[in-house]
Amino acid sequence: MNKTISVVLPNYNGKNLLEEYLPFTFQSLVQSNALFEVIVVDDCSSDDSVAFLKKFYPEIKIIQNEKNRGFSFSCNRGIYESRYDLVLLLNSDIKLSRDYLEVLLPYFEDQSTFGVMGKMLDPSGKSIEIAAKIPRFNGFKLKTDKQAFPKDPSFGKVVTSFLSGGNCLLDRKKLVELKGFDEIYSPFYMEDLDLSIRAWKLGWKCYYEHQAVSFHLGSATTRTFFGKREIKEIYFRNRMFFHAIHLDRKDLKIWKFKLLFLEVLPKLLLGQFWILNSFTALQRKQYRIDHSRRKIRQLMMKYKGRKSIAQITSEINTFNAGKQLIRL
Repeated sequence: MNKTISVVLPNYNGKNLLEEYLPFTFQSLVQSNALFEVIVVDDCSSDDSVAFLKKFYPEIKIIQNEKNRGFSFSCNRGIYESRYDLVLLLNSDIKLSRDYLEVLLPYFEDQSTFGVMGKMLDPSGKSIEIAAKIPRFNGFKLKTDKQAFPKDPSFGKVVTSFLSGGNCLLDRKKLVELKGFDEIYSPFYMEDLDLSIRAWKLGWKCYYEHQAVSFHLGSATTRTFFGKREIKEIYFRNRMFFHAIHLDRKDLKIWKFKLLFLEVLPKLLLGQFWILNSFTALQRKQYRIDHSRRKIRQLMMKYKGRKSIAQITSEINTFNAGKQLIRL
């Protein structure tokens, strides 16, 4: 299998991270024996990121945003500039093991594969930060906070509800067909879950490979540039966006009722008035939400996909049944 790889790496003031971890990315690319290119999308950095890359990595293609546009926009720009079979979405603070890509490439022998990610360890290498995401759906809310990994990889492949945008390898044609990340979620949170669920709805699979190892070694960019309250607002807003886009129409009214009376009002009574910003954003963005719903419906018709979130949850858990998963 002679797959080719385009690395898309969004960067914001990450010169030190690039200097430390890019060599490991190139090592993994070389060991994969794949033809490759590396694209760094610089999100209007104020440090020496671009100068560093031009001096030490002239082979890297650099795309510079004129203003700071966030993760989704930067990734999408890189995706559309890429030209190879597979796209590796990689954060600047991720260190890849030498065989990371070599282990992931065989998954793309299956035409139904959308993408695959390896495990992500903390800097010590002792604790798993990201493994397979195990979904739960109660009829009106999808939760993906449970993680697991196979006790014995020989029991077969493991699927995941979503692929982390920081270390996943994706089929470029499928990724472009989905139009990349939905930028309604900018600046961060939920965009990778949304992308993966759209892929599942079209009948494509998202895999987790425990033998491929990456390390999350770097920045707390989100907490550096956003306050705790703002991060909460964005998280809850985007969670609302996700359900408004992906729930079946018959469930939307009940979900909105529960959202208001079981989530928004209780927080207001506790003095957590920031939730109002999240909730009012849901009303203001209704046009964009409707647009996202129409786009995925059109693709589902094209690919004859009819899967609801409930059906996707069941499919993932059925596929993983009997794999002797160890829960985290």
